[in-house]
Amino acid sequence: MALDDHRVVVTAAGRDFGRTLAIRLADLGAEVFLSARTLEAAQRTRDEIDQRGGRAHAFACDLTDPPSIAAFARDVEERAGRVDVLVNNGARYLDGADLLSASDTDVVDTIASGATGTVLATKAFLPLLLRSDKPDILTMISSAGTAGHQRSTAHDAFYSAKNAQGGFAEILSKRLRSQGVRVISLYPPDFVNTDPLSPEWLTTPRSAKDPLTSQSLVDCVVFAISRPRDCFIKAIHFEEP
Repeated sequence: MALDDHRVVVTAAGRDFGRTLAIRLADLGAEVFLSARTLEAAQRTRDEIDQRGGRAHAFACDLTDPPSIAAFARDVEERAGRVDVLVNNGARYLDGADLLSASDTDVVDTIASGATGTVLATKAFLPLLLRSDKPDILTMISSAGTAGHQRSTAHDAFYSAKNAQGGFAEILSKRLRSQGVRVISLYPPDFVNTDPLSPEWLTTPRSAKDPLTSQSLVDCVVFAISRPRDCFIKAIHFEEP
């Protein structure tokens, strides 16, 4: 599926899955506007995309800082004028099954980046999405964001942030449908983040016995945003091993 006519924003794309997704979307032809908490991290991913012949622009955006989010959206508007896909990927992971194991600062940062940051990024980019004829908002949540989930060793604050993302996407999906905006949520369990620059990326066979990989998640993202506009995929859930 070619994405040559897509302008895609990916938050937290300086490393891990955000980097993986940004590189693969650019490989498919999308023009990617990627952010990271530091400009240097975003530029590293942009440079990797440039070296592969893709189109990418790097920005600093701290999802715990409202002015930083607003500035990111303004900068993208100046360069692009519109956005076709917003990928809410940014959310700090916090490990620890004991509530007392994390500092107050870590708790605030985790919830602010995942919950408040997702709401404010969506709010900031919504006017640019409404200028598109194919607007999609895709949020990388987690199986930790599903009711009753308790299989992760993540801290309670991470669970809180992910459940907040899920609730936000739920109401947003209903309220934006009449404007043609698709709101898509992915709820993956823990997965292996394979390197998109590895030659084995597209050739390594995968089976039911293997853990979920970032390659499979990228496939799901591309599938969802490439459906005809009458197809509103609300959420993608995964069976856990």
